[in-house]
Amino acid sequence: MGTPWDARAYDLTSAPQQSWAEDVIARLLPLAPGSRVLDVGCGTGLVTERLLELAPGVRVIAVDASPEMTALARERLAGRAEVLCQDALALDVGEPVDAIVSTAALHWVPSHELLWRRLAAALRPGGVIEAQCGGAGNIARVREAIDSAARELAPELLGWSPWEFATPERTRERMLDAGFHTARCWLQEKPTEPGDPDAFVRTSILAAHLERLPAERREPFAAAVCERVRLPLDYVRLNISGVRG
Repeated sequence: MGTPWDARAYDLTSAPQQSWAEDVIARLLPLAPGSRVLDVGCGTGLVTERLLELAPGVRVIAVDASPEMTALARERLAGRAEVLCQDALALDVGEPVDAIVSTAALHWVPSHELLWRRLAAALRPGGVIEAQCGGAGNIARVREAIDSAARELAPELLGWSPWEFATPERTRERMLDAGFHTARCWLQEKPTEPGDPDAFVRTSILAAHLERLPAERREPFAAAVCERVRLPLDYVRLNISGVRG
């Protein structure tokens, strides 16, 4: 079962994710006219909308595992992009695409060995991937705040994480094993100060944690985490560039 998202709250608070996405989009340029592009983990479609502007006749398929996210993405992209509610580990978009883009999403996928095989299968030979997600060391201080609040209010969450924050080295190995001809992976620190830190932490970080708690315990736990969090949030991004063999 995937993480249940408050898609409209995410849409309003995801300025940091949109900012990080610009780095990924810049690496994709120049994009050939008429390219077929797959946006993996499209969320509410804000990044997908940017992809549609990159070249004449670009065709975009946007996928996300969240029904809430894809519903809002369909509203935003109606008639301009194909939006599919699909788990990345069961990715199937038919004919392989020319390029894959993914931003702020892949660390939510639990099995990266299978993930990279699915991504490789979705790309044509010579196709490219440009991605960015949480990497090794991501939000370490925030995770300490989560553990501290869990010891007091939610002991069943101690030692549990919905994320895989992979290292560049392991990611490159997985990509090459999956059939990528070239793979370049590197970490980048991105200290982040959201406009509304409490709303951002609740929406972008704690969604999966809160789902595991009874409704009456969610707000006390979220408030305890937010009280412990200090800015800037210590984001570390794993950047990924690859070419399919």
